[in-house]
Amino acid sequence: MSSSKTPSKESAAWDLVITPRKGWFDLDVAGIWRYRELILLFFRRDFVAFYKQTVLGPLWYLIQPTVTTVAFTLLFSRIARLPTDDVPPVLFYMSGVVLWNFFGTCLSKTSDTFASNAAIFGKVYFPRLVVPISVVLSNVLTFAIQFALLLCALGYFWIGGFEKGFGGFKLGLVLPLLLYVSVLGLGVGIVVSALTVRFRDLAFVVGFATQLWMYATPIVYPLSHIPARWHWLYGLNPMTAPVESFRRIVLGAGTVTPHLWFSSAVIVAAVFLIGLVLFARAEKISMDTV
Repeated sequence: MSSSKTPSKESAAWDLVITPRKGWFDLDVAGIWRYRELILLFFRRDFVAFYKQTVLGPLWYLIQPTVTTVAFTLLFSRIARLPTDDVPPVLFYMSGVVLWNFFGTCLSKTSDTFASNAAIFGKVYFPRLVVPISVVLSNVLTFAIQFALLLCALGYFWIGGFEKGFGGFKLGLVLPLLLYVSVLGLGVGIVVSALTVRFRDLAFVVGFATQLWMYATPIVYPLSHIPARWHWLYGLNPMTAPVESFRRIVLGAGTVTPHLWFSSAVIVAAVFLIGLVLFARAEKISMDTV
């Protein structure tokens, strides 16, 4: 459904007229802006209610990346002895975990948009894209908390003699990087959510596929230790460039090339546009199939 501000004579008494969508790319951008207060409401709900009535509450935002980093350090550094580009293993793994957590959570929480919000969608109209956008915004705040944890760990190792790390002027580069990952997570998430309207089996594949994707990304190993003949394959993974760039910004170590970013940007743009088209189509039939 889409909304219109130019009602016909029959509907002249109405302030807002909801009409059927007809085009393949009929995205109600103006409607999303009009419902910006609803986005903020969902944003608060997603962030506050997630750990409501838990003993540790928001501390889980810090516990999860800390425990994962310790596990990765013991398993991949101490036992498997994988290289970390001359970076302390704790910093290497925590940087990858923090960024991947953001992407993975955006993907998983937006991939079931229609199924998890069917009760709301069946009662009131609003642009359905409002929900996944609010999910991404709430995850940005979670990323900020975990990024602060990473900076504290970096400060500790810097006092201990670790000379690499970001300069203050580089900190601003994290913002466009975060926007890139947000668009990727939103794009893949809405593609999956649109497809699960008809193919419910995909809901069971998302978690497993996300784990496989993580190990296909330089999270627990650096790209610099991958043979050069395979770099083109990593260029097809749109999360390779942001992970390596994030480590370059924060830790001063990472393999970043223009070719890597170009191929990643093309893939992300294509995925996002396809996601918008599929999501717009799924809106029309979601209440009949979910």
